Amino acid sequence: MVRRIIQINEEKCNGCGVCADACHEGAIAMIDGKARLLRDDYCDGLGDCLPACPVGAITFTEREAAAYDENAVKAALEKKNKPMPCGCPGSNVKQIRRVQETESPSGVSELQSRLSQWPVQIKLVPVNAPYFDGANLLIAADCTAYAYAGFHDRFIKNRITLIGCPKLDSVDYSEKLTAIIRENNIKSVTIVRMEVPCCGGLEHAAKEALKSSGRFIPWQVVVVSTDGKIIRE
Repeated sequence: MVRRIIQINEEKCNGCGVCADACHEGAIAMIDGKARLLRDDYCDGLGDCLPACPVGAITFTEREAAAYDENAVKAALEKKNKPMPCGCPGSNVKQIRRVQETESPSGVSELQSRLSQWPVQIKLVPVNAPYFDGANLLIAADCTAYAYAGFHDRFIKNRITLIGCPKLDSVDYSEKLTAIIRENNIKSVTIVRMEVPCCGGLEHAAKEALKSSGRFIPWQVVVVSTDGKIIRE
């Protein structure tokens, strides 16, 4: 059948992933750093992704395409969100109590990790956990900890850490983050991202969550360059 459906200009696409977050049907995914339409029958043709695209890479087109299949979309979303059988040990919630710094067997003093909870992945962390009560929240792109040498002491220390990558994760972070901020006593939010365009998706999701939560919470955005310098805060 001929119907209205989205079309993505890969030359314009900057890989930010915001359109994938905006598509509630899961029709768009980030593949090799570009937004792609996964299946015609996942696209309802309503275009929630169009206004989300910051570079105008998405438009409507009329072409031969499979009809929108709501049942197929529901099945795909249920499969993607289905928990692992018996639960994943790596997602078990725990608080980490730090003791004084120790020395390695060689006698050299080791740097102290500042991480205070587990898990840290946005996709795995529960909406409600004891460590969220009165927390200063850190929402960070996972690359930032590798790029910035002092990440633990500068950002993780005295904060609850949530990490993600909008380029690799085809999920809408904003919904989970909204629930965390709305349902817990969060004192502040710090967003740390890389300077690369795809990290804009994480910043966008965090800001949307703050706005949607209905809470008035102090927040800031810190941008790290690919050579490990803080270029905006």
